[in-house]
Amino acid sequence: MFFSLAVVSSLPLLSATPARADQLDDLRASGAVGEAFDGFARARDGSASAFVKNLNDQRRAIYVKRAKSEGVSVDQVGRVYAEQIIRKAPKGTWLLGENGQWTQK
Repeated sequence: MFFSLAVVSSLPLLSATPARADQLDDLRASGAVGEAFDGFARARDGSASAFVKNLNDQRRAIYVKRAKSEGVSVDQVGRVYAEQIIRKAPKGTWLLGENGQWTQK
């Protein structure tokens, strides 16, 4: 798990502007957006689809860059970030497990 520790300790959690972070937290609190095991957000309500697409495009760019520098897959990077994202997500955030089931933090 050296890779996991290197990623978590060497990069801040996906940088976002304060307004964007507030919007994400508001959408999580409303249940419109959830976080998944793979490091990507999921729109749980159609009204959040555009926001989630933009957010995931930004996350993917970060994951691709980190995967190239570490010589690992984008999937591996996403899963490491997922742990960090989920840990820092506010209580009540909906979480999608690998089994396809939603639970609330």
